[in-house]
Amino acid sequence: MPSDPTRRRLLGTALASAAVAALPLPALALTEAKARALIDKVVADINKVIASGRSLNAMIADFERIFTRYADVNIIARSTLGPDSRRASAAQMRAFTEVFRSYIARKYGKRFNEFIGGRIEVKGVRAVKSWQEVISTVHLQGRAPFEVRFLVSDRSGRDLFFDMVIEGVSLRLSERTEIGAMLDVRRGDIDALIQDLRRAG
Repeated sequence: MPSDPTRRRLLGTALASAAVAALPLPALALTEAKARALIDKVVADINKVIASGRSLNAMIADFERIFTRYADVNIIARSTLGPDSRRASAAQMRAFTEVFRSYIARKYGKRFNEFIGGRIEVKGVRAVKSWQEVISTVHLQGRAPFEVRFLVSDRSGRDLFFDMVIEGVSLRLSERTEIGAMLDVRRGDIDALIQDLRRAG
């Protein structure tokens, strides 16, 4: 069925609230120490890629491996698709999640050129509602440091981050807006959106 952009925005806001409410309670096993340990590994791997001197395409491939290993890609992809995820078939969700993973790697991995000579430093961690928020600072050459926050949950049974907030902008919510617009252009056709994502980023 065709997607209504106004309805998408309203339902998207409701879904975001529901997704937060569905996250694990603080009584579960995830601790500040475990969340920090996870993001310490993420940051170490990213810093290694930055310092590798490899080609951009190789760095993008490295970033996709990092994203696959440490991010809750299933949750991020479903949240990004928003209310339309509820009408997608299981096969469509598998295909969307796969192309979404590569799309994110290309889109954000291309920014590794900006990071050459820089570094990411974990500064602290705090419990927020039902997840842990790990705060880091990105230091780039010729630019003022800026903040990236990783939101970490064990909802999937593993300690994984389910969002990155870059200078106050949520990756999940910004991508939901962009992908929602792409789906509107395709009149709600999820299969067409999947094909578009194969070429995007």
